[in-house]
Formats: sequence, C-alpha cells, structure tokens
Amino acid sequence: MSDPSKLTIEELISSLKQHRDELELKVHLATAEGKEEWARATEKMDQMVSDYEPLKQAVGESATEVASSLKLVGQEIMKSFDRIRKTF
Repeated sequence: MSDPSKLTIEELISSLKQHRDELELKVHLATAEGKEEWARATEKMDQMVSDYEPLKQAVGESATEVASSLKLVGQEIMKSFDRIRKTF
C-alpha cells in the first residue's frame, strides 16, 4: 500500500476506491464490528470525494488547507480499511 501522506488527492482517492472495491467482496462475511467499521469508512470516503470536487475548482490558500484536511481524512479511511483487512 502506498503512503497516503505522499499521494496527491486524486491518487489518494483512486487508491482508496481500489482498496474499497477489494474489501467490499469480503465484507459480507465480516463480523458485526467489521461491518460497522466498513460503514463508517465508506461514509467518510463518500464525503471526502464529495468535498474534493469543489476543491478542484478552488484556488489560493484556503484550497491548500482543504487539501490538507482531505489528505488527513484519506489517511483515516486507509487505516480503517487496513483494520478491516486484518479481520479476514
């Protein structure tokens, strides 16, 4: 897995989508705890993608701050996916 802190936001989103798709196949067999974590992680990811779209149009200092925040959320999602993967 790539280091999320070194990826561009588009690369991070692409990587998250790939990890999500790989894990989705296994989630139906997961424990209740794993399913809850899955729901939280995918909800965060959907929100991240939604927040990123307007960022692509934004410029200036506020865009940098938002990009940093999105990367942090992406790192949290990736950690959630790693925890879910370890339950299998």
